[in-house]
Amino acid sequence: MAVRQTRRARAARRRSRRVAASGSDLTDAQWHTILDAWACCAYCGADGAALQKDCVLPISRGGRYTLENVVPACRSCNASKSNDEVTSWMRRRRLDEPAFLHRWTTILIDLRAQG
Repeated sequence: MAVRQTRRARAARRRSRRVAASGSDLTDAQWHTILDAWACCAYCGADGAALQKDCVLPISRGGRYTLENVVPACRSCNASKSNDEVTSWMRRRRLDEPAFLHRWTTILIDLRAQG
């Protein structure tokens, strides 16, 4: 009996292969450091929501799960952004792009200084 493959299952396998091939190296400790530094959704500022790892430069466009490329995002922002380029997506959603870029840069400098 053949196993029925859903579109979602095929997409999940393709994504897993892309992540594995990308050379991602974000550790759990680094992720928790990122969460502590941001303390809210990096894009919309929602706090109290469960935050997910989001690549600023999507994996499908050559990004990786690294300290420099991952920010916390609420489920809504993460799903909406999908694999879009972050600045054009923020403009379309009318989010504060300059504030995000400034804060992202500041946090990256702090994280790099920590180790």
